[in-house]
Amino acid sequence: MKKLLFVPFLSLIAGSVFAGGLLTNTNQSAHFLRNPALDATTEIDGVYTNPAGLTFLSDGFHLSLTNQSVYQTRTITSTFAPFAYNGGDQTKTFQGTASAPIVPSFQFAYKKDRYALSAGFAITGGGGKAVFNQGLPSFEAPISMLPLSLSKAGIPTTAYSVDQYMEGRQFIYGLQLNGTYKITNAFSAALGMRLNIVNDKYEGHLKNIQINPTHPLLNPTGAMVSATTFFKNAGMTANASATADKYLDCTQTGWGVTPIVSLNYHVAGLNLAAKYEFKSALNVQNNTVIDDTGLYKNGVNTPHDIPALLTLGAEYELTKQWKVSGGYHHFFDSDAKMANNKQQYINGGVNEYLLGSEYQISEMFLISAGGQITRTGVTDAYQTDMSFSLNSYSIGFGGAVNITPDLRLNLSYFFTNYDKWTKTTANYNNTNTTSDPTKNISGTDVYDRTNKVFGIGLEYKF
Repeated sequence: MKKLLFVPFLSLIAGSVFAGGLLTNTNQSAHFLRNPALDATTEIDGVYTNPAGLTFLSDGFHLSLTNQSVYQTRTITSTFAPFAYNGGDQTKTFQGTASAPIVPSFQFAYKKDRYALSAGFAITGGGGKAVFNQGLPSFEAPISMLPLSLSKAGIPTTAYSVDQYMEGRQFIYGLQLNGTYKITNAFSAALGMRLNIVNDKYEGHLKNIQINPTHPLLNPTGAMVSATTFFKNAGMTANASATADKYLDCTQTGWGVTPIVSLNYHVAGLNLAAKYEFKSALNVQNNTVIDDTGLYKNGVNTPHDIPALLTLGAEYELTKQWKVSGGYHHFFDSDAKMANNKQQYINGGVNEYLLGSEYQISEMFLISAGGQITRTGVTDAYQTDMSFSLNSYSIGFGGAVNITPDLRLNLSYFFTNYDKWTKTTANYNNTNTTSDPTKNISGTDVYDRTNKVFGIGLEYKF
């Protein structure tokens, strides 16, 4: 009988649970959630979206405080014939939930004459914790092959079971500083930098693998028994080790710096802006407590670059009460190094197209709404059950209440609809370990997501 191979844990990338690219969050305020087209804003939100526009603030101090509550699901519907050995259905659904009920951020600016200094803090990448209580198809696929392999070896086996769990948490904390100068009455420029601090954590287990081999000496009744115990009693040491309980507990940390340049041009009721964030080259280092997989050796570094980002924006005042805005984002993801050189499976990067509008109902009340279309540049080879990117469109809406002339309350809601991605592979999750393609068993994964965000924020000028 061939040695049964076990595919160990792989890196579960929690990814971004917010708006933005593969590793970048662009929603840094409650204002964004009710109108995502803020790339040419001249309000306090410009600390992140348009630093060059901050010279159009009134003289003095400006502060914005926001909390966002983010809820997301990720669903992988997998069809693989050997899954039928566990419950009788070859199609299984693996669902993960990612939640971040408290996501704080702040933006601060001081403006005087032609100068502005600003700072901001937010979770600029990742966010929340993705939990897969039933594991993932790539974990279960090699285990599902046990009944088939044993039966072919003359040991009739018709069922298996496994206890699997995986959770991944990814946070990139960003602290940004900007300096802005109004060169002419219409033109201003800004230079800035963002310190990015990465903190990722992965925990999980794959244990209690059971099978029901009918063996005249070791299991004559064909009852469900421990796979490890069966293989050990049968003298199959390698298989006993491969099916033994496995655990993972690893934290990854690292940091990098993002230089930022932005330009702003204002004429009459039209404001135009451009911003470029340079690539942040960084690695994350494993701080491993336990790793039965052999993939997370303590002290090893892994590429974790944050891609460069170009944003273009325009804002126009149709009337004193009504303005419209638009924007474009391009994330240079294919130039940012990832683990296992995964960036080679990205055609350029993510593109986003944004449109929004705001209307001042009265001195006290304002309403706004906007949308964002996201087109991912990933290919089929990029998509895995542990990290996938989908085309989507998002809609945000909400309002603001001017409690006093200097204090504003923002309330907003933002949701995203995703296009499903179907991926079929001839050798599903590399379950055929031989070089003979005639022994491949194909399988299909359908990836899907949901996303909703609630925001509340205060803006104060003094």
